[in-house]
Amino acid sequence: MKAAVILLPGLNRDRDMVAALTKISGQAPQTVWQTETSIDDDVDLIVIPGGFSYGDYLRCGAIAARMPVMQAVREKADKGTRVIGVCNGFQILLESGLLPGALMRNASLKFVCREVRLEVANAKTAFTQGYTQGQIIRCPVAHHDGNYFTDADTLADIEASGQVAFRYTADTNPNGSLNNIAGIVNKAGNVLGMMPHPENLIESAHGGSDGRALFEAALGLVEA
Repeated sequence: MKAAVILLPGLNRDRDMVAALTKISGQAPQTVWQTETSIDDDVDLIVIPGGFSYGDYLRCGAIAARMPVMQAVREKADKGTRVIGVCNGFQILLESGLLPGALMRNASLKFVCREVRLEVANAKTAFTQGYTQGQIIRCPVAHHDGNYFTDADTLADIEASGQVAFRYTADTNPNGSLNNIAGIVNKAGNVLGMMPHPENLIESAHGGSDGRALFEAALGLVEA
């Protein structure tokens, strides 16, 4: 599968994401700048990396969500292309309306940068099928606004629809997210947003490879 990484001013994890996708797939992903209005037809996976797009002014991801490239991402997602948003990328997907809910300030009101443990809440998605149901994996986080929130009806719908892909284990929730939610997919199952950074735990040089299976699945390298 061919991958593309979206580039926006203020992102600081784009090189990490490009390196991870290159190492796992064997080919460098296409990079797409914010002013582009289209993405190549043969792109099968789009990734929006983390960072602080536009300095987090207004709201995290709010300005980035209104850049021309995001309309192209939306069009590709509507046609079934897989999309991953990590950290600020998750915030951008929410602001774009590609995923439900919002990310608020961490409950501690402090920036959190540490390792957490994640439970695979749904191992049947296109992004998690390389894991087993209920598997606990390690993953680093680095964010100030990762507190997932939505209204009660939407939360109930997300849970009933199996849209929660990852949860923080109760003892490692770094931000106060409702139901310990760390990552969700859309109802079609082709868009994933998550706060933790799986791209920073894909090889032994990182101290572990728990994040690797996510990208292998997203890139179609894992048998369903």
